[in-house]
Order: sequence, then C-alpha cells, then structure tokens
Amino acid sequence: MTSCPPQSTSETREEQAHALCLRLLTARPRTRSELAGQLAKRGYPDEIAATILNRLAAVGLIDDADFAEQWVRSRRARAGKGKRALAAELRTKGVDDDVIAAALDGIDAGAERLRAEQLVEQKLRREALTDTDDTKVMRRLVGMLARRGYNQSMAVAVVNEGLAAERDRRRV
Repeated sequence: MTSCPPQSTSETREEQAHALCLRLLTARPRTRSELAGQLAKRGYPDEIAATILNRLAAVGLIDDADFAEQWVRSRRARAGKGKRALAAELRTKGVDDDVIAAALDGIDAGAERLRAEQLVEQKLRREALTDTDDTKVMRRLVGMLARRGYNQSMAVAVVNEGLAAERDRRRV
C-alpha cells in the first residue's frame, strides 16, 4: 500500500479557500468583491484569494455582470426598487460602475414610472382616505418611493395622479 505524500500548507489553504467560496456561493450568488472580502476576513493571503477567484470566474461561478442583471430583475420585481437604489445596492456589493450602468440600461423612464405607479396603487388600495389627510398620505407615499430610489419630481407626480384616480374610483 502506498501512502500519499503530505500536502503542502499552501495547497491546503487554497483548498480551504476554494471550499469556503463554494459554500458561500451555494447559499446565494455573490460578487467577486464579496468573496474577496470574506477570504480576507478569514485571513487568506491575497495571492491565494486571487488564484481561487480567477479559477471560479473562469468556470463561470463568479460573474458580476450576470449577478447585477439578476439583482436588478429581482429587486425591481419584489421590492419595487428604482434605478438609484439599485445602483447604490450594487455598489455596496462591490460591482463596478460600468457593470452597474449596463445592468440598469434596460430600465427606461417609462418602465420606472410604471413600477412607481403600481407601488402607489397597491398602497392606496389599503389606505383609508378621508377629506383632510391628503398631505399626510402624499408625504407618506412620496417618502416610500424616495426610499426605494425614485426621484422626487416623478414620485410627487405619480402620487398626485394616484390619489386622484383612487378618489375617482371610490366615488363610483
């Protein structure tokens, strides 16, 4: 029976780093920057991290452009985020500005406004509207859109139109 020669420490560290990245990627997709941060946090040298990340990118397990596109699609559909909020979220994930711009390129102003209108309509259906609380409702809805990354002028216009439409709907 032959025995295997003992592995060198750097190979073992590389394998550990690789296993860590695979575990992290199993939980959810991550950016190259997120994985690099996790490796650094756990004390892996930059050379090992670069080797592992390059290997994972070469086989397609790390793709920041694909991550950004999926993130934008998901966060717009589920959370109703606007372009500004999506860009900020992607920046915190370590995605390059060029990749962010490409991912957000598919969202035109009309699509963003339509999503804001849907959000306002959903909220207004649950609001108890009285004659005296338009400013309170207006402030609340514009604030909700602003927190989701929509610009203020569009938010005010969408909320005004939504309030008028909801009042008309309730009159009938």
